[in-house]
Amino acid sequence: MDQVELKMIENFQKNTGKTLDEWKAIVASSGLSKHGELVKYLKDEFGLGHGFANFAVHKALGTDAGSVDDKNQLIENQYKGKENLRPFYETLMAGILPMGDDIEVAPKNSSVSLRRKKQFCLLEPKTKTRLELGLNMKNVEASGKVETCPPGG
Repeated sequence: MDQVELKMIENFQKNTGKTLDEWKAIVASSGLSKHGELVKYLKDEFGLGHGFANFAVHKALGTDAGSVDDKNQLIENQYKGKENLRPFYETLMAGILPMGDDIEVAPKNSSVSLRRKKQFCLLEPKTKTRLELGLNMKNVEASGKVETCPPGG
């Protein structure tokens, strides 16, 4: 579990009045099964913010990247049907990882985040022909094929 996740779990009781386990029990007893319905239910019925509702539902359903034991399986799943992009991913990782022992590789369901103290790179196979490389670079102008993305975009 990464530090962001641990902090979120720690804040459940303080910010919502219930522990994550209590929210997971509420999700389990709701009779609903779809992620979106469950998030809406927690927001509408209990006034949870989207972040806490989404996190609780993912944890209850085991659908978040943090609930997966084998992080490499997340990467394998990302490249199913996009196998032609995998060599690009491997080449990028081979170039990035030697930059320091402090680089954390954090696979998610649809992308791989690379972090030191903060995320500095995101690798995401978007389509069968496009691997997106997101770099957190302040004060660098976009040009050519490089595009500026809004924060979180």
